[in-house]
Amino acid sequence: MSRDQRLPAQIDTEHPSPARVYDYVLGGKDNYAADREAAGRVLELEPHARDSAVENRRFLARVVKHLAEQGIEQFLDLGSGLPTMDNVHRVAQRHVPDARVVYVDFDPMVLAHARALVNPDEGVTYVHSDIRDVAKVLEGARGLLDLSKPVALLAIAVLHFVPDEDDPAGLVAAYARQLACGSRVAISCASTEDVSPELIARIRSVYDNAPSPLYLRPRDRIRSLFGNLELLEPGLVHVTDWPVPSGTPRLPLTMLGGVAMIP
Repeated sequence: MSRDQRLPAQIDTEHPSPARVYDYVLGGKDNYAADREAAGRVLELEPHARDSAVENRRFLARVVKHLAEQGIEQFLDLGSGLPTMDNVHRVAQRHVPDARVVYVDFDPMVLAHARALVNPDEGVTYVHSDIRDVAKVLEGARGLLDLSKPVALLAIAVLHFVPDEDDPAGLVAAYARQLACGSRVAISCASTEDVSPELIARIRSVYDNAPSPLYLRPRDRIRSLFGNLELLEPGLVHVTDWPVPSGTPRLPLTMLGGVAMIP
């Protein structure tokens, strides 16, 4: 029996999935021809796209480590994608053994892996939902997280798949309103900064047939995703420069990231 014949019927292998494209770019094996083709087109347009994905993943690990060291013990990872290097719970639990992590995604392939990955007794669970369904996500998260205590809301490389008409800033605000004072909001997003309009258009076209098209945004629009929340130092920066400048050369595909606190 072929691999595709073993797949649940709801997994669409004919069109690229952002989670599986990301998996392929990071060196994973949980992807299909459509995903590899899409990733190949992006890499042909910009060979450093893989570097941007890797640096974004490193940003996530640094954010989780930093927040765990500051005493955050609960993490809500929106658009978590497929399991890959330095999963949130592994990073968090290295620093806070009792840390609890809820992963959220709506890709059926992620669900298939999550069934083997999660264990509430070990502080890890998964909510299968579109992140835009805030009520459903939080209902599922409450099975493991205590929302009366600080939570780290992670929206890493996911909001650039939420179109403007779905109000990504309003989405973040809806989550933030339900979280306790002292919670953190971490966001990274693909940016148009220092990227030519031609390259932006061609990269976006790769995702035309994907379930979630790609929306690169200018710096001020990414900053607005945090709403009125005050960004922690060093503010909204290239993901390589958080929490301190790294000296890493600027990547042609810009990923901006930052962390804010809920007062």
